[in-house]
Amino acid sequence: MSKHYDLIAIGAGSGGLSIVERAAQYGARCAVIESGRLGGTCVNVGCVPKKVMWYGASLAHALEDARDYGFDVDLGGFDWAELKRKRDRYVGNINNWYHSFLADSDIEKISGRARFVDAKTLEVAGQRYTADHIVIAPGSRPLVPDLPGADLGITSDGFFELEALPPRVAIAGSGYIAVEIAGVLNALGSEVTLFLRKEHLLREFDAMLREGLMEAMLDAGVNILPRTQIARVEKQDDGRLTLYCDGGQAYADFDTLIWAIGRVPNSEGLELEQAGVETDAHGHVVVDAYQNTSVPGIYAVGDVIGKAQLTPVAIAAARRLGDRLFNGQHDRKLDYDLIPSVVFSHPPIASVGLTEAQARDQHGAAVKIYQSRFTPMYHAFTRHPQKVSMKLVTVGAREKVVGCHIIGLGADEMLQGFAVAIRMGATKKDLDDTIAIHPTGAEELVTMR
Repeated sequence: MSKHYDLIAIGAGSGGLSIVERAAQYGARCAVIESGRLGGTCVNVGCVPKKVMWYGASLAHALEDARDYGFDVDLGGFDWAELKRKRDRYVGNINNWYHSFLADSDIEKISGRARFVDAKTLEVAGQRYTADHIVIAPGSRPLVPDLPGADLGITSDGFFELEALPPRVAIAGSGYIAVEIAGVLNALGSEVTLFLRKEHLLREFDAMLREGLMEAMLDAGVNILPRTQIARVEKQDDGRLTLYCDGGQAYADFDTLIWAIGRVPNSEGLELEQAGVETDAHGHVVVDAYQNTSVPGIYAVGDVIGKAQLTPVAIAAARRLGDRLFNGQHDRKLDYDLIPSVVFSHPPIASVGLTEAQARDQHGAAVKIYQSRFTPMYHAFTRHPQKVSMKLVTVGAREKVVGCHIIGLGADEMLQGFAVAIRMGATKKDLDDTIAIHPTGAEELVTMR
């Protein structure tokens, strides 16, 4: 005997929770299936605990800068365990809130791993469940390479389990997770070495951002080894690690190795083939612009589709799907263009729209760039100043702004409003005609010449 629902979500992360929440608001009978902690990657091993650690690292920088502002600061050390306890308690409170929210909203939480029996039926721990609509939202997990000794390292998930600050850390990767973890550990006192498979950090970002972050991280003391791919990992007699690389180099005496080389979708084990759901070569569920899979009545949102893997994107796509399925908004869907994003590196990076290279590829000579680089007032007399760089990418005679890229103090907070303006079709003249807020870093975006 199976239990029937209007909608079942597979995965209680940002996407799964958002679709059952929105559907339940419209009166749908919903359930969500989850084998781990509620909240998914973002709440438990992603955005939330990462931002807590970023704040801690930022305070470490601020304490150093305080001396240059005349404060007699005596740094007596840093208690990693204390920060971890408070961070984990904060995350636990969010988990508890989700349990209460589901119960209060009459959304059933089904514990376990789901597998498809057919296009309308799921099985969890021997119990079968059917639904008119099924949303696949199991998220993703960190990738560990298939090479000798790889299991001696940890992933970004393992980073949040560390009970003490590791003295010497190797991080393999060049993406946002790698640079965020590197920045935190470096600021809090670890000796950090980044191993890049290719030449650059953040290869998908604008060149100004890549180069600016590389410069800042090197200035901060992070060791960066481009074109250095780890081939083998061995444990030394003292328990530390030696990394052997493709070029014959060996790097020894690391206390911790962190793999940050990408993520893979949690689609295996769902037996999607039983329902006829199409996936790509990497296991991502294939969807159209409305989150529909290849099977009517089955949808997918979030990391599992491999597109714009950001928490707000999963939430927005899920809510729009709920509007479409249960509130008659038949054309409701997420526009995946002009999605703003932030990298919580040190310094932070904010970006929306086309990079300069992308704009030139698409629009050629119609592109005009406005760029600025300066020392913010905050760093006017600190001994370790960080530059701020900004770039506006414009197109056409009206100089419509199609890209905005910022690295430096406050970048993470200032982009949101500019992202709204760019989505609304702002031109360079619109920015020029906006009165600057002085003195701020953001004013440079409306005074650039």
